[in-house]
Amino acid sequence: MLRTLLTIGFIALVGLFALKVVFGLLGPLVGLLLILLGLAVKLALIGAVLYVVLRVISPDTAKRITGKFRD
Repeated sequence: MLRTLLTIGFIALVGLFALKVVFGLLGPLVGLLLILLGLAVKLALIGAVLYVVLRVISPDTAKRITGKFRD
């Protein structure tokens, strides 16, 4: 019975160590992912603003650009 309790405790400690290692390694990757996501959102907003300005200034050019992406 004591051996079973010690085995369960050892397995729990190994599991906690494994979780700490995994989340310790994945933490910077999640941070990098969030930075890249923020950059993508900023670029999409800049592109949308430029497209709206182009659509106001030159609607024909905006239609040609839209047509290239639809085909």
